[in-house]
Amino acid sequence: MATAPSSPGRSYGDAVAGGVPPISGRQDTLDGVRAVAALAVLVYHVASTSGALTAQGGAGWLYNGGQVGVPIFFTLSGLLLYRPWAAAVLEGPRPGPRVRTYLRKRVSRILPAYWAVVAVFMLTAGLSHVSDLRTWLSLLTLTHTYLPDPWWRSGLGPPHLGQVWSLVVEAAWYLSLPATAAVLAWYARRGRTGDVGVRARRLLRAIAVYAAISPVYTVAMFVPGYRPLLGLWLPRFLAWFAIGMALAVVTVWARLEPGGPVARGCATVAASWRTCWAGAALLYVIASTPATGPLDLVTPDVFWTSVLDLLLYGLCAAAFVAPVALAPAGAPGLEAVLGNRVTRFLGRISYSLFLWQMLIIVGWYEWTDRQFRGDVATDLPLLLAASIAAATVSYALVERPALRLGRPRAPSSPRTPLPDPPPAGGRDATVPGPAGR
Repeated sequence: MATAPSSPGRSYGDAVAGGVPPISGRQDTLDGVRAVAALAVLVYHVASTSGALTAQGGAGWLYNGGQVGVPIFFTLSGLLLYRPWAAAVLEGPRPGPRVRTYLRKRVSRILPAYWAVVAVFMLTAGLSHVSDLRTWLSLLTLTHTYLPDPWWRSGLGPPHLGQVWSLVVEAAWYLSLPATAAVLAWYARRGRTGDVGVRARRLLRAIAVYAAISPVYTVAMFVPGYRPLLGLWLPRFLAWFAIGMALAVVTVWARLEPGGPVARGCATVAASWRTCWAGAALLYVIASTPATGPLDLVTPDVFWTSVLDLLLYGLCAAAFVAPVALAPAGAPGLEAVLGNRVTRFLGRISYSLFLWQMLIIVGWYEWTDRQFRGDVATDLPLLLAASIAAATVSYALVERPALRLGRPRAPSSPRTPLPDPPPAGGRDATVPGPAGR
């Protein structure tokens, strides 16, 4: 087995590239994962707003599984944003990303396009509240799900921005990540060990503890009484971010020990992507049923279905994302399915697709006076086309220019650049049930 030397000069950029997962540069297949998640979320929103989700008879309940877009996007954030910190720990004693640079990139990535959507909403569907400073401030600062007595009826926020609750969660996780990464690094480096495997195993153990916060927190949602708003806050979803963080550790570890068992395990998982996706499909079907909570937004959730929601959707996201994250660059099957021109394009605009879709979907059903009386078969193609068109314009006019302005003019260090993902939400999220589903 070829192992990385303990010399601090060793970097993952020096590791043998063949057959191991890429951890730098843009990965087309991960753009494809974003596209699949974004489309699943949009289909869910159309089905729930049209009434197909709760219609008696038929298989409309299967649309409920579209909520899997949330854990997929959270998993991608954990993978791509934690990976530079994981690399800093496993390579040797070097600092992680500069926090100021990291935060500047996050701000330029999510806020300009989001603020544009808020402005359009306030000047159209939210016009009756346009003079309400509290509404403006809470929406613009992504704090509206923390308000104790908002004017909107659902804790999610205004119906036309109902999906943004997940962006609030993402923003909270972005802010917490540098401190979380520092604690994980401290634990992994105890004893100044030079063994990559020891540090990696410590990181994975610590991330498992981090993930365990979610089920413990879920208890607090129901004891002593049911408090559904707690289900919209970050601790509830740490387990889904932790899936991606664990994958980040494994990918870096495989690069540093390219002939070792971890690298071989990555190759095995990547080669079994069809089996993994079949498992994800089965989990999708199970998670679509009331086993993970009520299909409507009125019936209160209970503790055990809320726990199953966390578990089943997390496992589904892991089974879908893991073979893609662990695959070597250019894996032919995955490249054909997820790395083609269409999925790459949809992945690039997925954040704007997330931002604009509810404004378009809810607006359409209100305008046609068919809310909860629509037809997915006829409405979905129209709403999908309109959402993609709006996302394309938003990406070209707002997202891309903001990203260019947010980039430093010259690199301040010789570190290998890593991809900068959009949020979930990805970028991109679905409307949860009363307990934050």
